[in-house]
Amino acid sequence: MKIAVTAASGQLGTSIVNKLKSTIGKENLIGVVRTPEKASHLGIEVRKGDYNSREDFNKALNGIDSVLLISGMDNPENRIQQHRNVIEAAKQNGVKKIVYTSIIGHEEKTAFSPIVKSNRQTEKDVRESGLNWVIGRNGIYIEPDLEYIDIYVKEGEIRNCAGDGKCGYTSREELGLAYTKMLLNDTHNGQTYNLVGAPITQTELTEFINQVFNTKLTYNSVSVEAYERERKAALGDFMGTVIAGIYNGIKIGVNDVPSDFEKASGRPHKSTLEIIKAFKDK
Repeated sequence: MKIAVTAASGQLGTSIVNKLKSTIGKENLIGVVRTPEKASHLGIEVRKGDYNSREDFNKALNGIDSVLLISGMDNPENRIQQHRNVIEAAKQNGVKKIVYTSIIGHEEKTAFSPIVKSNRQTEKDVRESGLNWVIGRNGIYIEPDLEYIDIYVKEGEIRNCAGDGKCGYTSREELGLAYTKMLLNDTHNGQTYNLVGAPITQTELTEFINQVFNTKLTYNSVSVEAYERERKAALGDFMGTVIAGIYNGIKIGVNDVPSDFEKASGRPHKSTLEIIKAFKDK
């Protein structure tokens, strides 16, 4: 069996590739990336695949049995056709199975919703492709919070607009396990899974970080409007709006959903505290 992973050189793609390598061997894996010369760290065969190029994927998916389609990072209005380029190339090449990395979220309620809406369209396209399929809806990664720790310490707080809302965080390593199982086990075919951990509040997240990193952070909840202004000033209009939309989603309960992680992976999701400890020990 030959499995192709798109966007394989990204952080999620690398995590999935590493888990697959240890499970089925590097000889059965193909990494499909926009810039092959930046993917030597994967240690597998690499083929060129730009989401904007159907021709790239017509070639890249030749001889492939299953493909993991990692959701693109472009603006929402561009993503649907980009993903269709992969789906149609998979069909043309006789690929038997497609697994798609979607996201938790609501299609209407936040500034993050346009991205969620584009992912839901790709989910529909995957289901209607005629191929065997599995869809994972990823929770929010915990790693960005942990990589931001120096800023939190400098500011003395974690500040956002999530309020008392709960979020089922996950990690790229946990997702690597889940997607490996979803690709290799046909009992998952036709399923859509919420890939999240146990939901926690921002106050609980702050306490876990304090416990592991020996910090004295507090959680400061601000309004959605104020947080969006802050993030736009720091990150630009597009990304600032997206980040504020994500935390607004947490505030209104969008990320407090039942977890299907154990169904997908065969074991319970690690706790947020376990993941934070593992991150620190790396």
